[in-house]
Amino acid sequence: MKVLDNMEVSPPPPGLETEYETLFTTDALLFLSELISTFDKEVDKVLWLRVSRKAQLDLSGDLPSFLEGTTHIRTDPTWKVLPVPPRLQKRHVDIGDMAPCDSQRFIRALQSRAQGIQVDFDDGNCPTYYNQIKGIHNIVQVVHNQFPNVPPISQAPVLMLRPRAWNMVEHNMMVQGKEVPGPLFDFGLLMFHCGKMLFDNKSGPFLYLSKVESFMEARLWNSIFVWTQLKLGLPLGTIKATVLIENVLATFEMEEILYELRDHSAGLNCGIWDYSASFVSKFGHRQDFLLPDRSKYVNMEKLFLHSYMDLLVQTCHRRGALATGGMAALLLPQDPHSDSYRTVLSSVIRMKLLEIKAGVDGFMVYDLSLIEPMQKLFQLHTKGDNQLQQLRKDVAVTPDDLLSMPLGGVTLYGLKYNIAVGVLFIDAWLSGKGHFFYRGQVEDSATAEISRSQVWQWIRHQARLEDDSRVVSRALVTDLTREVRMELSCGCHSVRAEQQLHTAADIFLEVVLKRHFPEFITTYLNVEHTFLSSQKIGPLEASKSKL
Repeated sequence: MKVLDNMEVSPPPPGLETEYETLFTTDALLFLSELISTFDKEVDKVLWLRVSRKAQLDLSGDLPSFLEGTTHIRTDPTWKVLPVPPRLQKRHVDIGDMAPCDSQRFIRALQSRAQGIQVDFDDGNCPTYYNQIKGIHNIVQVVHNQFPNVPPISQAPVLMLRPRAWNMVEHNMMVQGKEVPGPLFDFGLLMFHCGKMLFDNKSGPFLYLSKVESFMEARLWNSIFVWTQLKLGLPLGTIKATVLIENVLATFEMEEILYELRDHSAGLNCGIWDYSASFVSKFGHRQDFLLPDRSKYVNMEKLFLHSYMDLLVQTCHRRGALATGGMAALLLPQDPHSDSYRTVLSSVIRMKLLEIKAGVDGFMVYDLSLIEPMQKLFQLHTKGDNQLQQLRKDVAVTPDDLLSMPLGGVTLYGLKYNIAVGVLFIDAWLSGKGHFFYRGQVEDSATAEISRSQVWQWIRHQARLEDDSRVVSRALVTDLTREVRMELSCGCHSVRAEQQLHTAADIFLEVVLKRHFPEFITTYLNVEHTFLSSQKIGPLEASKSKL
């Protein structure tokens, strides 16, 4: 264990002693200690503001709307974000869910022709101590051109570094007697070891910021960026960040979020599943916000989702910021001549073409085989590096549009699918993996969030199945979870794997049967005894990738 003034760091995970010593130098620890001490209280403040806002909405029964106190920001047509550097002008296709602890997939991503890589410590990553140290060390090696068989950092796809979200803590470091915020641990180590090198190579530092809920959180990130640039001798405005609008409350503050980060903005990003799950998190106890079966009734063509995307594009382009879409999770079958290959590809093309026509400047794919066809889609349907000229003056989105729940019910298929995704995600975390493959697509914490959120909400409101009018009850979900577990256990190749799946199913039931909705499944798991104990077994294999 390293001890430095008011800081304690756990010993290295087995097998990562060299990586640990490389990252946790005395200077790096001093930088981290000062960063965390400076902003720790501010992090607590924005988290308490979240609690306060939720309580206010619950007690009043009010709905969110555009803020009266910031009308002057929204109505002032003169301000813009600073232009992004050349390497961020063209954002057509990023690789998503790229957990950097997975060295082989990281290498393939760096060798690809994608514009960027979402180097992910959040949705697609399981934040074991092993994975965090391995992943950050891999990035340091890549940035310093010490990684095998990959282009120099100035020529590789641009790294869009995605630290954990504010809800996550790092258990293996304490500063002033407190476990530290996960995003500050990730951000601090990455900036200390990579910030100057990325700047010198005109390749960053560039970030994705997850699960930002308000302009106050954007203001905090901006303060962190200013402080970091001054400490590291980087020009102000060097750090650029894309904010993922993954929460319904943030949708009503998009202009304000851009304004707070106007010197450091690389734009905003819209997705589907974390965003949809946020409706359950904020309003799930209200009958008016009963979200129907996502497998049948929820997609980006529904009013609440396409209004959110249209408003995001309009907001960004009005302010000179880039607007990007979510990740295509489908996986292409291996045989390019098969009917199934053509079906999957046409499905991805149809949904991504909707985003392009809405004016997005880029989006993500998981499957590296989708990079080229998606780049061709941009070439066919757009001109130039981006669509900033598409101001979307035709868009006039109201609060009612953004809060309009789609019509539809609950199917047995959708209920079992959500149960399977939730159980398999927990099982993946117990194996040290942040994402997995199921029925032809990648699943990560975003799909796990919407899956367990829907099951919780359907139980809460005693929804009825379309199939046979059965009520979605505790007893039904318990029985179906047992049934799903038995079906999934056919893929277990050892007694231990079967026992772990059983444990995952038990934890899933704990989550969906809670009286009060757990805000994030990742927060719940990150302090869950079984997950913490599983890390003590030894190094865990990184997520197996699709070749």
